[in-house]
Amino acid sequence: MAAPLHAFVERVEAATPPGRDRALDALRGLAILGVVLGHWLVTALVTDSGALRADSPLGHLPELTPVSWVFQTLAVFFLVGGYVAARGHSAARARGESHGRWTAARMRRLFRPVVPLLGVWTVATVVMLACGVPWQTLHTLGKLVLSPLWFLLVLAALTAATPLVARIHPLWPLAVVAHVDLVRFGFDGPDTLSWLNLPAGWLVPYCLGALIARRGPLPRAAAWVLLLGGAAATGLLVAFAGYPGSMVGVPGAPVSNLNPPTLAAVTFGLAQSGGALLLLGPLRRVLRRPAAWAAVALLNLRAMTVFLWHQTAMIAVTAGGLLTAGLLGHGPLTGLHTVPDGYAWVVARLGWLALFVCALVICGAAFHAYERTTQGPAGRPDVRTEARHA
Repeated sequence: MAAPLHAFVERVEAATPPGRDRALDALRGLAILGVVLGHWLVTALVTDSGALRADSPLGHLPELTPVSWVFQTLAVFFLVGGYVAARGHSAARARGESHGRWTAARMRRLFRPVVPLLGVWTVATVVMLACGVPWQTLHTLGKLVLSPLWFLLVLAALTAATPLVARIHPLWPLAVVAHVDLVRFGFDGPDTLSWLNLPAGWLVPYCLGALIARRGPLPRAAAWVLLLGGAAATGLLVAFAGYPGSMVGVPGAPVSNLNPPTLAAVTFGLAQSGGALLLLGPLRRVLRRPAAWAAVALLNLRAMTVFLWHQTAMIAVTAGGLLTAGLLGHGPLTGLHTVPDGYAWVVARLGWLALFVCALVICGAAFHAYERTTQGPAGRPDVRTEARHA
């Protein structure tokens, strides 16, 4: 076992271009893991009158709100996405590659892995309908699986518009979000206006990443200003302006910081971006070690599969547990099917995470091929080429 692992580490190390910034891949990997763990920890599928509905421990245990601050990491992903897209587009133009061709290649990498997900869930929905599964259950499961796709649509739109948005200063979309929230909350404006914040809110970290790609690294002092200023602004907005403390949506809450993003979510994202920029140096030092870099590269090669299938993995374990409990005459399993209204649920959910990971590994083994951009002999993935494009 050690020999193949060592060989893999050596292959990844040899395949990595000398100028690649490994810390950016680490930030992207951490952002994906944050989203996955966040969803697994704050999403409960509760049995209710023969159907499943979504619930969250954050609605019952508000003291757990800081959990959402740790695992809501989307701003970091958009920060890295803006940087990589701006650099990639500039390099493509230098090679004489057209914007259309560059965009098409990016869109294929984003949406090709979505095809099997939609196919599997279309078949699963038809089967559940034929079996008489309640509509509420179908709606709950469908929303859990499909709602993360909004992220891909926004990222795809920003990526396609990279030549334009890469030259926008982050303060401009930040000003749009601030004015939209002022009209929405201060003057009781229409809720439809808030959807302007969907592109504008995520443009802020995306444009920040593009700005860094264009002008060079920010000074550490500027990163500290982002971290401390963003955190202070977020705290003031939550404490005195009525914004929710949770940085993720809570079922039943009148306002969500993410749906669409509010000013508090954006200032929180600026704080996260500042913290991420400060981490670049330490991450670069750690990732000089081939084994650490191989782990990061492996995660990045499977990032889309992990992101797309993590909710399905949780649902599969939940459904399997429900079926097994029924066959054994057992009631709903704590941490899996019960209302998340106490610390017993939290402890039990932590125990279930191992099974979620196992289910996700199975999904990854089955569907990772759709994320591969190139293949080697006999259809095997070419680690050397894939590592360069991770």
